[in-house]
Amino acid sequence: MGTTQLETAPEPKYWHLKTVLSEALDQDFAVGEVLPNERELAARFGVARATLRQALEQLELEGRLQRRRGVGTTVAPPRVGVAVGSAQHSWPGEGVDGWEPVDAAESLPPAAVLKLLGTGGDFAADQPVHTVRRTRVTHGQAVAAELLYVPAASVPGLPAIEAPSGPARARAVLRELQRLALDGQDRSVELGSARADDAKELDRLPGAPVLLVTTRYFTAVGTAAVSVATYRADTCRLTFGDSGNVEITHEPRVAS
Repeated sequence: MGTTQLETAPEPKYWHLKTVLSEALDQDFAVGEVLPNERELAARFGVARATLRQALEQLELEGRLQRRRGVGTTVAPPRVGVAVGSAQHSWPGEGVDGWEPVDAAESLPPAAVLKLLGTGGDFAADQPVHTVRRTRVTHGQAVAAELLYVPAASVPGLPAIEAPSGPARARAVLRELQRLALDGQDRSVELGSARADDAKELDRLPGAPVLLVTTRYFTAVGTAAVSVATYRADTCRLTFGDSGNVEITHEPRVAS
């Protein structure tokens, strides 16, 4: 990797450095290779470490780099397609949707989820909900972690004692949810930061950029469940087709 004169660049230093580093990744590094440490890179390019970190963060966000615990910063692998939207009008867990149940427990939903669920009728703000945790694995790599919030009123036939926790309980919640007649869904996507639990499941550092895909599932009487899925932003790109579906693909791309 050569050096370059950054002082004369018209754009911000970190942005120009990001471009130089990106070219070097294409020419001088292989997938999975560990980059030199920050001190060496900053000295090589004659920039402050803060500038270097900004450039590295941009490259991570664009899916060119990965920061791994105990390893350092490595060149990211090619991307692999992962469908998020579905042409099927289906509940989570119906058919083969790529998600693996991990656990289920009763807990109070976060304020943002509570707002989406709404209150009144059979659901009150101080009532715990069934919280199902699932993970999505593609080509042997965990690419997403999901929390599915299901009010008790949506699954009235759920056994109280049988399989109190674990994957079996998660499957039981999903099975009961699928007994309802699904009227529709809506979905939103935003950029966020990985919480500690999600970061651990996705082999990321806490605070790493992630894509948050929030889905509400509706029945005739209102919102029956809310899903908050956390996708690795360093490996994911969103594309919107004519069908309105959302797809996450893992392949080289330009910055969003």
